[in-house]
Amino acid sequence: MRKTQNVIVCTPKSLPDHKIVDAAAVAVRINPANQPASHLMAQALAGAPPTPARIALLVAKRWPSAGVHLTVGFLDNPASDLRKRILLHMNAWAKTANVKFTETKTDPQVRISRLDAPPEMSGYWSYVGTEILSIEKDQPTLNLEGFTMQTSEGEFHRVVRHETGHTLGFPHEHMRKELVNLIDAKKAIAYFGATQGWSEAEVRQQVLTPLEEASLLGTAHADPRSIMCYQIPGTITKSGQPIIGGLDIDKFDFAFAGSVYPKSVAKGAALRVRPHDLKRPTSKKSNLRK
Repeated sequence: MRKTQNVIVCTPKSLPDHKIVDAAAVAVRINPANQPASHLMAQALAGAPPTPARIALLVAKRWPSAGVHLTVGFLDNPASDLRKRILLHMNAWAKTANVKFTETKTDPQVRISRLDAPPEMSGYWSYVGTEILSIEKDQPTLNLEGFTMQTSEGEFHRVVRHETGHTLGFPHEHMRKELVNLIDAKKAIAYFGATQGWSEAEVRQQVLTPLEEASLLGTAHADPRSIMCYQIPGTITKSGQPIIGGLDIDKFDFAFAGSVYPKSVAKGAALRVRPHDLKRPTSKKSNLRK
């Protein structure tokens, strides 16, 4: 089903189960701070078996605080003006953060497509943070279905900057417990089923299941105007008041991005992904399997 214009319908891609543990180990190797503190992990796992997959889900996917420069490639070879326009909006995050996206045709780390089929590959989506390193090199890590030079400037702000936030490791803001608790589950299931064609399971996964608090690094309270937040209509909230959602990177987004990837680090210190960062750990040595 085609997207409505009053809600960002991004669906961050989830890695297949067989890649979750190894991808988490890569995330920790690239940035040790991705490993949750032991007391937070114990709190999150209370009453749940500490399986490797369960522990892996608590691992964050942020790049190192020294910053990150990622290369970008376009899988369907769009015209140069469209490529430049997309990169311009991706690099909007660099206003406060030590991040840079640069186009290359050789082994790009971020691979952009504009797929409209099959259904599971269409729409707007991105893998989150270091997960992009676990995707096959001939497959996209970010999709911008239907984007052309005729797409409105507002949509470039709203969608490209949002998906780039995911690539930088930022999850959906509306998935924080504080905002999820405002939503009426029954109404949300009916609304997203009618407007997006989502099943009840998809609505529960994308809107109604809060993120693990132990996996979050963020502001004390959720930001309902964040570019990473869905626009939730008042018709599906318990109070009848909408969750505003973001149409562009707001001041709190910029401040947060700058705190995660500060510009104050020495020039040239930003991450360059090295081959050994991508080696798959063995089950006996991975600290995620203890």
